[in-house]
Amino acid sequence: MAKQLKITQIKSVIDRPKKQKLTIEALGLGRPNYTIIHNDTPQIRGMLNKVSHLVTFEEVNK
Repeated sequence: MAKQLKITQIKSVIDRPKKQKLTIEALGLGRPNYTIIHNDTPQIRGMLNKVSHLVTFEEVNK
């Protein structure tokens, strides 16, 4: 089975650089405590590395 990631935004993007705001938007997040599930791909992992201080994530097996 494909691994999936459960991603939760924990901090606001107010007063953050534009690239970080766009990365959060590209992940499908937008407000604190919002959660979304994505497939575990290198592209998603790269986005998470850039905004790791704003989100938490864990692996989920479905």
